[in-house]
Amino acid sequence: RDWKQRLPRVSSLCSSCPRAQLFTLLARACASSGQPENSHTVNTLRSLSVDVSKIRKTKGWVLSRSPVYVREVAALLWDAGADESVVAWVLQTHLEAVLCTPELLEAQRELWMSVCASPRDLVGITEKFPASFFTADGHLEHQRANVAFFRDLGLHRCVVAKLMASAPQSFSDPVKKNQEMVRTFQKAYLELGGDEVNMRVWLQKVLSQNPHVLLKPLEIVRNNMTFLQQQGFARSEVLQLLSKLKGFVTEVQPKTVGLTLDCAWDTLGFTAASLRQLVLKCPSLLFFSVAVLAERFRSFLSAGNSLQQITETPAVLDLTPQILQYRVQKLTSCGYDIRTGSLEPFTGNKDERPRFNPVAPPRTDE
Repeated sequence: RDWKQRLPRVSSLCSSCPRAQLFTLLARACASSGQPENSHTVNTLRSLSVDVSKIRKTKGWVLSRSPVYVREVAALLWDAGADESVVAWVLQTHLEAVLCTPELLEAQRELWMSVCASPRDLVGITEKFPASFFTADGHLEHQRANVAFFRDLGLHRCVVAKLMASAPQSFSDPVKKNQEMVRTFQKAYLELGGDEVNMRVWLQKVLSQNPHVLLKPLEIVRNNMTFLQQQGFARSEVLQLLSKLKGFVTEVQPKTVGLTLDCAWDTLGFTAASLRQLVLKCPSLLFFSVAVLAERFRSFLSAGNSLQQITETPAVLDLTPQILQYRVQKLTSCGYDIRTGSLEPFTGNKDERPRFNPVAPPRTDE
């Protein structure tokens, strides 16, 4: 396609792409100096169906910059298969992209295509994570080193792309930090009885489930792993729990977990061993506050369920009171006796049951 015909002739003017952390300072400098807008930039954006009025409210300082590369950004996206709506969306949500030089745009395209399965995947990433793709030129070498490191680990390239898109800062930093984090997980996996043959697959699942684990301090990972062992779990149980936490081990708050477990202990009358088994079946217990856990228990008991039913199917504790109420109504309308039957139907089938997201229970929409 001749994308050049879609745009008016505009001078390409930028000499470098500033570091992301300097964007705010540049915005203030432009605002205070009262620099006039670059009319070529404004006209080009309008020709691409970008709402310039919205840009002025959020990224108006970019409109005053010169040189810029609006045409080059649009061309890159079009060549990858993006339509006009995607191009407009990317420019409107991350206008800083136009500050990147053509050389940097090409280098980023090359790097990302080494981990993307197809150009369409690249379009999807730039649409959902534009700030991850259009990064500062000073980060390029770190990105390349980090991509090479994860590929050398044997991780699937789609997983590496997900990591780089979801947690871009972990790829913009020196590779040493990621190497130390990976070694920490590998060491823990082997010490807990994991099979070295399966370590790559296990590590890939942990990282892909929670890419942000790479941004956490190493001390948090180590301390939380030690904390789980101190709760009386056997090594094999800690490994099982670590796998079920899907990389969210960094979100465990030891100071509050004890209170939550005490609440469950007092409510259910469990022994310590039984309580550990409950946690293995429902790891989200480690992330619930006492207030949330108490609310979940009250919701089930007020619906006519018993504690025994809850302990037999602890996964139902992942359900918010709103979801519980809805499913009670659905099951009751079908003639199901929720007071005597199993609570397994409450969790739904494999596709319907709520996905475990311990980062922010119970506020998560997942």
